[in-house]
Amino acid sequence: MPFTIATWNINSVRLREPLVLKLLAEEGPDILCLQECKSPVEKMPTEGFAALGYRHMVANGQKGYNGVMILSKLPITEAGRKDFAGLGHARHIAARLENGVVIHNFYVPAGGDKPDREVNEKFGQKLDYLTEMRDWLHDEAPAKSILVGDLNIAPREDDVWNHKQLLKIVSHTPIEVDHLGAVQDAGNFVDVTRADIPDGPLYSWWSYRARDWDGADKGRRLDHVWATPDIAGAAHGSRILRQARGWEKPSDHAPVFASFDLP
Repeated sequence: MPFTIATWNINSVRLREPLVLKLLAEEGPDILCLQECKSPVEKMPTEGFAALGYRHMVANGQKGYNGVMILSKLPITEAGRKDFAGLGHARHIAARLENGVVIHNFYVPAGGDKPDREVNEKFGQKLDYLTEMRDWLHDEAPAKSILVGDLNIAPREDDVWNHKQLLKIVSHTPIEVDHLGAVQDAGNFVDVTRADIPDGPLYSWWSYRARDWDGADKGRRLDHVWATPDIAGAAHGSRILRQARGWEKPSDHAPVFASFDLP
């Protein structure tokens, strides 16, 4: 059952429903994982998605903040949801495909502006969230699993526009990178995007603050596709749809794609 999966922080699924419809119509991934939907589940738009063949959905939502959903052409069933760090936030949803593959869709806390948990509660919440993800993966030992989402960390030097300048900026600090690495190691996950595109700058987010985001190109790779080793070898075709950042009234993130050739 070959399939293509995409992950995208949409920054309000109701506000940017036209962009989701555009992506589904033009790119046609089999599965689309959205983050920061900012909507209760019952108010998430579904009719237009279903009309394009995306008749299957699992979601975890809340009013105005956070929220994750998985849209699929393929049959899926909910495979759980976690509230790491006890934040009461809708930041995780999982779905199981008919071939047994489990897809985890995450929206990791951004962490605020100051990389110091003593003065910035949000940064502490982010580190605690990642620590509980690590512990969960140690306990659960995932198999046949794909983990995607806005993980809000750019781990590699070439995942940011300027490594030295961003070392003290939230999303690229050494402590965040270490925490994310511990999560990846706990689940023995392969970074599918970087397995396919091993070298060179690669970004999925550009700040709204930049007037000329494309020309300045001060990006970060905050959005990720990981897979467990038992299926990572079946992954290929990774790409970031950079042009989506330039669509009308865009999200500040671009969709990240990967394909899997699995039975």
